[in-house]
Amino acid sequence: MNQRTHSNRPAHLARATGWRRAWVHVEAHPLAVLTAVPAPGHDIEGLIAAVPGADWQTLDAREKEYDRLDATTAVLHQAGELRSIAIYSVPEARRRPAHEGRPILLSYLDVVLQGYLDMFGEAGAVRFFETTDGWDSAPVLNDRPSPRYPRAQALTGEETAWIDAALAARGIDVRPA
Repeated sequence: MNQRTHSNRPAHLARATGWRRAWVHVEAHPLAVLTAVPAPGHDIEGLIAAVPGADWQTLDAREKEYDRLDATTAVLHQAGELRSIAIYSVPEARRRPAHEGRPILLSYLDVVLQGYLDMFGEAGAVRFFETTDGWDSAPVLNDRPSPRYPRAQALTGEETAWIDAALAARGIDVRPA
């Protein structure tokens, strides 16, 4: 979602119908991960972008805990006609709810929310919270002083203040690393 973390251009605003997001854990990862999950009657916002060099193999390797699912008919966008669109989703059989032992990294959440603030504004970042499950099952680990997320980004003071206020307003448990 955050265009600062990749070179996939151009990227286009999109809405995936029949999906929500969830913080989950997978056995191969020590922390919570964000995934899209099928959810009839719901939808999520995000970006679609071409895979550089059509190198799906490299992207699939990076997203190895996820299945690449065809979502061509579920994604609404203004990018013109596209042959295919994929969504990466952790398979139901391999995902468990995030929990105390698999916290959400604040540096990861910061990157996601920075992307939503950039592309959809504050209202879009609010919708991210509303369309994502798992906030009550795992704490957020404040690793900002020493980010553990590999694609962590510097935040402006305004971004930091907005994210901190949004977390506090929702009563989301943020703990020191």
